[in-house]
Amino acid sequence: MEMRKPAVSPVIKFHFLFPFQLKDRRRLKLFTKELSIREEKPLGSLDYIFCSDDYLYDINMRFLQHDDLTDIITFDLSESENSIDGEIYISIERVRENARLFKTGFTQELHRVMFHGVLHLFGYGDKSPAEKKLMRKKEDECLALYDRS
Repeated sequence: MEMRKPAVSPVIKFHFLFPFQLKDRRRLKLFTKELSIREEKPLGSLDYIFCSDDYLYDINMRFLQHDDLTDIITFDLSESENSIDGEIYISIERVRENARLFKTGFTQELHRVMFHGVLHLFGYGDKSPAEKKLMRKKEDECLALYDRS
């Protein structure tokens, strides 16, 4: 598939409310931009906020009324169909715990969650069994593409 350049270059930022080192930031930004082109979704601005369990739990309660821990919450802030804008909150503590539970590396689990958030912004859901299956397939595709980039 030939990649087309977006009309406006997306702005992708990383914010750290929890201490950890995110490696390959430039590569992650480039891959996310390429993913938006591949999916034919006009990415405008995207903020990744890396935080603690407590911080994300508070967001989960205040905005979604969910009384549980989660690894990621994605907010679609788009104001038009011409630009997808969003915030993706990721609990580094949950990612570490999930990596241990699923017997995978922290970096791979982190990338899976990061791509999961972007896929939500691109319209993929994960509520029904069929949506979950497709989401997992798309996450796996993203991980494989990223590994080859």
